[in-house]
Parts: sequence; C-alpha cells; structure tokens
Amino acid sequence: MSTPDYGRAFALMREAAGEAWGAYTRHAFVEGLKDGSLPRESFLHYLRQDYVFLIHFSRAWALAVVKSETHEEMLAAVATVNALVAEEMQLHVGICEAAGIPQEDLFATPERPENLAYTRFVLEAGYSGDLLDLLAALAPCVMGYGEIGARLGEEKSSETYADWIGTYAGEGFQGDCAAVGQLLDSALERRLGKDYANSPRFATLCDKFRKATELEVSFWQMGLTP
Repeated sequence: MSTPDYGRAFALMREAAGEAWGAYTRHAFVEGLKDGSLPRESFLHYLRQDYVFLIHFSRAWALAVVKSETHEEMLAAVATVNALVAEEMQLHVGICEAAGIPQEDLFATPERPENLAYTRFVLEAGYSGDLLDLLAALAPCVMGYGEIGARLGEEKSSETYADWIGTYAGEGFQGDCAAVGQLLDSALERRLGKDYANSPRFATLCDKFRKATELEVSFWQMGLTP
C-alpha cells in the first residue's frame, strides 16, 4: 500500500521521524488488530486509556483555536475538535458499552503513566509554543491513525476489530487527516515561508513530531499490558 497523501509537511516530518514511525504504525498491537489476534482484554484496556487520551487531545486541539492567526485556521481547528468529541470518542463509548463498560466508568478511567506522558507533552506544546509547535505534537496521532486505518482496511484478515478499523479507514477520518495536513502546510508557509523545510525552526518541529511518535509507540505497548 502506498503512503496516504496528507500533504508535504507531513511527508517530510514522517521521513524525519525515521524508524520511530514504522515502530508506531506497524507495532505488534496494530498487527494484532489486523489479524484479530489481539486479546480482547488488551483492546478494551487500550480503548479506556485512549478515551481519556482523547479528552486531553480535544482540549489540545481547542488550544489550536487560541493559537490561530486566521479565520481559516480557526475553522480547521474547530472542525477537528468536533470530529474528536462527536465522532471518535463515540466509537469508544459504543464499543465499551457493548462490552459492559458504562460511559461513567469510561470517563473515570485512571490514567496510566504512558498516557500522562503523552497527553501532557501535547498540552505543553500548546501552552508554551505557537500553532506550529502544537500541530507538530498533534499530527502523529491524527495522520498515524489515518495511515494505520488505510492499511488495515486493505490488509485485514479478520473481522474481529472491523468497527475500529473501519472508523479510521473511512472517508470521514481520511478527510480529517487531509484537512489537518492542509492546515499544517498552510500554517508553516504563513509563518516560515514556502521554503520552510530549510528553516532551522522546521528541524525543531520535526524533533517534536518524532517525540510524539515515540510516545505513540509507548501507548501501543501500554495496550499490550493491561
């Protein structure tokens, strides 16, 4: 499968992340989703932690509205917050309720250290940096899940986790990834110019992207240890 096109900046950051990107998008947890071998206990444990993660992730995307410099940037950030809260989090609620985990218990899930490390990294990027810092920290989660979903949608050999795979392989989420990629490209050009890839600042943003990618790897690993 070819890599989905989520824009120029994402392609450059993805390449700069090196081996960490493959460790993230082809983690054993992901491959277990693909062939259905992932234990249900691990999947539900992951979903509970990811629900808590998405609460903080949505708050971080809300910070993107604060950091925006144009109406278009604000609209893109608001659309992403809505997709997270109204769509992606509802996937978690539905699957967990079907497994006997009510939403109240889901919301009260204690955060694992791996979850704390990742969510606070992303929020700190928003609190202390500008929109570029925030987007560099947010992008691996959005586009990584898009890439994983697109691949598993083509390669899955089991229907065990078809609902999860279908959400991230679907046109809706793939469109969200493309929109975030466009936001990242335009934000970089607005602040650093069209030649942003040669800016010293871009190298620091790639480092932030890589760190968030490494935290995604830790998050998958956490899912394997309920």
